[in-house]
Amino acid sequence: MQGNQKLIETLNALLADELAAINQYVVHAEMCEDWGYGKLHEGFEKRALEEMRHAEKLIGRILFLGGTPIVTQLSNIHIGKDVPKQVEYDRAAEEGAIKAYNDAIALADEVRDNATKDILIQILNDEDRHMDELEELLDQIEQMTLPIFLTTQVE
Repeated sequence: MQGNQKLIETLNALLADELAAINQYVVHAEMCEDWGYGKLHEGFEKRALEEMRHAEKLIGRILFLGGTPIVTQLSNIHIGKDVPKQVEYDRAAEEGAIKAYNDAIALADEVRDNATKDILIQILNDEDRHMDELEELLDQIEQMTLPIFLTTQVE
């Protein structure tokens, strides 16, 4: 099937974001593991795996639409030097993802590709949940103070 070229380009842009997110979450997960924050490590790693599934769905859809997945380009990656920066960088990335997915959903609707729209909505729901989890961590850091929060992240 030959899909809409603009939509294929948009899906490749989303793929670049997902590939960057995977790398950012993996690095943050491993840094937290190195610091002994096992619970944070697990959370970051879980989100990285979910972003991998998103990338897989996008690649599959791009191929179905007759496009070529571009996996050699990544969006910018921001690595935090400490836990609050990591969470803030990840929150900012999710905020960008939510906007990008909403825009892509509007485009899919405009070109009447409801199957792609459904896939994008599923991914958007995951990104919304990621945003909620990260905002929850930021709230906990603020309310507990960083030292107390970090004691809750050791396994």
